[in-house]
Amino acid sequence: MKRIVVTGIGAVTPTGNTFEESWKSLLHGKSGISRIERLDISDLDFKYAGQIKDLPFEKYLSEKERMRYDLFVQYAYIAAKQAIEDAGLMDSKNDVSVIVGSSRAGVSSLDSSIRKQYEIGKKISPYLMPSTTTSMAASFIAQKSGYQGECEGVSSACASGTVAIGNAFRLIKSGLSDIVLAGGTEAPVCRVCIEGYGNSRALSKREGADISSPFDQERDGFVLSEGACIMVLEEFESARKRGAEIYGEIMGYAGRTDAFHQTRPSAAGESKAISKAVEDAAINKRSIGFISAHAPSTVLGDQAEAEALRSVFGDKISDIAVSSFKSSTGHMLAASGSFEAASSLMVLKDGVIPPTVNLKNQDPACDLNIVTSKQETVADYAIVNSFGFGGVNAVLVLKRV
Repeated sequence: MKRIVVTGIGAVTPTGNTFEESWKSLLHGKSGISRIERLDISDLDFKYAGQIKDLPFEKYLSEKERMRYDLFVQYAYIAAKQAIEDAGLMDSKNDVSVIVGSSRAGVSSLDSSIRKQYEIGKKISPYLMPSTTTSMAASFIAQKSGYQGECEGVSSACASGTVAIGNAFRLIKSGLSDIVLAGGTEAPVCRVCIEGYGNSRALSKREGADISSPFDQERDGFVLSEGACIMVLEEFESARKRGAEIYGEIMGYAGRTDAFHQTRPSAAGESKAISKAVEDAAINKRSIGFISAHAPSTVLGDQAEAEALRSVFGDKISDIAVSSFKSSTGHMLAASGSFEAASSLMVLKDGVIPPTVNLKNQDPACDLNIVTSKQETVADYAIVNSFGFGGVNAVLVLKRV
């Protein structure tokens, strides 16, 4: 049976412009949340977000490319370029595949372009439609890298990045590809997303760098963030022959819908996805030593996940360390799942768990073993939860190598 391993990781997040920077920031409990400065949001109640800062775009992209492509495409390519270099794939061409997920795709460019049209009469750019297409992130990575394998854009709400990794896992497992770049990307820090999520009562109205507080009694919504994380998934023998460094192994994946509600989470649906992922990995659920929680910092979301985890693991759940990386990064939508998967591989590889920050008074309904300070671990297996609007539930099972 084919084994699928991860041999390269790249990321741009609110806490760092590389994966290494972002991972170190997690370990130190650094917050990437700050006041929104690029937009006039003076009339809105939602004034904080997780934003990319001081990213050297010119190092990776020409001026023409920066003008033509939406930020979600640019973030994805920069993260992919880092992952390619990390994996030592600079000379690989042809059959490498690319699968990238995004919930909102080019919404920032659409928002800006339409506003300019109605406010100052500026014509819509001929590059707007191709630039904002969900699959363009994957296509641009493939074009710039010369890859001619399968190429897919995935849009499955906040689970998009994890679904992309799951699809890549299955693609390699089926023998259709040996190497796949996969992950998520998002650039939703724009007026329409802030108003849209805010008016649906999903965003936090509080102010300060500590407002992303999963599992805390005072939480009042998630913090919208931008970013990208791309990983190189590879068949084990291919990686071994190349002498590639291996971060860890992907053992199982499950993507399930709970057919429940447009926005409300279903604990029953989430628990089924978790159970199916563990079943796919063909391991005993008691082997799980770490859980990367989806935990968006919403009351319904956090409580449903806690209930789902109790349902799957029973009394064992009190022995499993749980952390929410969104407490530091905010919710990067599709990018969160892939970044949390990459970070969970580091948890297993380095034997250390980053803390869930901003947790002061734990919600009694979320009675989990939540890590609140950097903690050593000897875990061999981890699960990564990603849940999205429409009842899209995606779960990965990872193994230390």
